[in-house]
Amino acid sequence: MCSLSFFSLFLSSTLIFLLGIYYLIYDYSVFVEWELFSLNGSMVVMTFIFDWMSLIFMSFVMYISSLVIYYSEDYMSGESNMNRFIIVVLMFILSMGFLIISPNLISILLGWDGLGLVSYCLVIYYQNVKSYGAGMLTALSNRIGDVAILISIAWMLNFGGWNYIYYYSFISNSFEMSVITMLIVLAAMTKSAQIPFSSWLPAAMAAPTPVSALVHSSTLVTAGVYLLIRFSPMLDVYNCGWFLLLIGCMTMFMAGLGANFEFDLKKIIALSTLSQLGLMMSILSMGYLKLAFFHLLAHALFKALLFMCAGSMIHNLKDSQDIRFMGSIVNFMPLTSVCFNVSSLSLCGMPFLAGFYSKDLILEMVCLSWVNCLIFFLFFFSTGLTASYSFRLFYYSMSGDNNFYSSFSFDDKGYYISFGMISLLFVAVFGGSFLSWLIFPIPYMVSLPYYLKFLTIIVVLLGSYLGYFISDVNFSYDLFSLNLLSFVKFAGSMWFMPFLSTNFVKYLPLKVGYYSSKSFDCGWGELFGGQGMYSMFIYLINYIQSWYDSNYKIYLLTFIFWMFVLVMLFFL
Repeated sequence: MCSLSFFSLFLSSTLIFLLGIYYLIYDYSVFVEWELFSLNGSMVVMTFIFDWMSLIFMSFVMYISSLVIYYSEDYMSGESNMNRFIIVVLMFILSMGFLIISPNLISILLGWDGLGLVSYCLVIYYQNVKSYGAGMLTALSNRIGDVAILISIAWMLNFGGWNYIYYYSFISNSFEMSVITMLIVLAAMTKSAQIPFSSWLPAAMAAPTPVSALVHSSTLVTAGVYLLIRFSPMLDVYNCGWFLLLIGCMTMFMAGLGANFEFDLKKIIALSTLSQLGLMMSILSMGYLKLAFFHLLAHALFKALLFMCAGSMIHNLKDSQDIRFMGSIVNFMPLTSVCFNVSSLSLCGMPFLAGFYSKDLILEMVCLSWVNCLIFFLFFFSTGLTASYSFRLFYYSMSGDNNFYSSFSFDDKGYYISFGMISLLFVAVFGGSFLSWLIFPIPYMVSLPYYLKFLTIIVVLLGSYLGYFISDVNFSYDLFSLNLLSFVKFAGSMWFMPFLSTNFVKYLPLKVGYYSSKSFDCGWGELFGGQGMYSMFIYLINYIQSWYDSNYKIYLLTFIFWMFVLVMLFFL
C-alpha cells in the first residue's frame, strides 16, 4: 500500500504543479460551486477555488506526503498494522486538500476539523500516557480555533452566504466582518501555534517521526498562515496587522530562545518550526502576503528534510532522541549528515539554498518598512538565535566522540529512508531559486545601505558563534548556565507556556470541583438530601415499630381508634 500511495500522490503532485505553473503564468483562476441545500434564505454550497496559490501549495503537500509515506515503509517497519497508519495519513492529506481549495467557510471547517481530529489520532498513535496527554493538549488547543470558525459561520449568516471572497467589497464599514476577521485571526493563531497557544506544537512530537515531517512542515501548522493569506484583505482594512506582528515576533523570539536550551532532537526542530511560523505571521501582518506564501513553501521543503534526517538518526540510535547521546554521526551516517547539514544551513539562510531566497528577502523588506526598534530587534535577534541552535545541533550531533553505547553499530543503508531524503535534498537546494523565479518573475531590487545589506549575514555568523559558545562549555561548578538557572528555566520551558496551558488552567476548576463534590455531594448535600431523608424515614419507621412491638395496649387502642373512625365514616 505504501508504494501505491507513493506513486499516486507523486504523479498527482507533478500534474497539479504543472497546472499551477500554467495558471500562474496566465493569471488564471477556476471557481467551482454547486448548491447542496438552502437554509433560511442562505444557500449551503460546496465551493472550490483553483488558482496558482492553491494548486502549487497542494502539489507541495502531495509531494512531501508521497515521500513521507515511502519513507514510512522503512521507519515504521516494526508496525503490525501498517495499512491503518497509511490510511490515517491519507485522511490527513485529504483534510488539508479540502482546506487549501476552499473559499467557503463551511467547506474550510470540514478540512479544519478533519486536520484537528486526524492529528489527534496520529499524536496518540504510540499508545501511552505521555502521548495521550500530548494528544489532548493538541486537540483542545485546536478546538478553540474550531469554535472561532463555527462562530464566524454563524455571523456570516447575516450576509446570506459563506463565500468570504464575495464580501471583500463590503468590509470597509461592516461590524459583522470585523468580528469575523477577529475570529479568523484567533483560529489561525491556534492552528499555527502562536503565543499563547504555542505549547501544543512541541508536545505533538509524541507522534511518529514521518508524521512530524508531514504535519509540522507543510500541513497542519501552515494551515493558519494559509487561511490568513486568503483573508489578508480583511487584515489590512481592520488594522489587525500590528497585533499579529507583535504576536508573530514574540513567538519567533520565544521559540528561538527555547531551542537553545532543549536537548530533545525532535523538540528542537519543532521549536524551529514555531520560530519560522512566527516569521511567516509577522511578514504577512506587514502586508507582504506573496512573501509569506513564498517562505511557507520554501520552509516546507527544508523542514520536511530536516525531520526525515532526524528520524533516520533516531531510527538508527534505537529510538533515542537526546542529542547528548549523539556525536561523530558523520562517520557512521554520511548521507544523513549531508542532508541534515544542508537543511540546517537552508534554515539559517545560507546563500543560494532554499531558505535564503525567502528569508533574506523578508529581512530586507523589514529593513525597508516602517517598523519600530523592538520589532526590528526581534526579527534580527531571532534570526541569530536560529543560527545559534542550528550550530549547537551540528556541534552535538556531528563533532566529538560518539556518546552512545560502547558497542554500537549503525549506518544509513535503509533504501526507503535514503530515497526520501535524497528526493527532498534536491528541492531543498534548488527549490528556493525556482520558486523565486516563478512567484516574482519581474526582477526586484531592494536598495539599502551596505551595513543593513550585510546585517543578515553578520547576525547569522554571530549566532553560529553563540551556538558554539553555549555548547562548548566545560562542565564545572562555575557553569554559566547554572548561574543563570532561573533564566534557563524560564527560556527553556517556552516561557512556562506548557504549564500555563495545562496545570495552571485546570488547577482551579478541578480544585473547585473537588471541594464542591466533597462538601455538597459527599457532605451537606448528602446529609440533607437523599441519604438524610432515607435515614430520617428509617428512624421514624423503627421508632413507631418499637411502639407497636413493645406495648400491646397501644396497638389495640390504635386498632379500636381506626375501627371507630371507619364506623363513623360509614354512618355519615
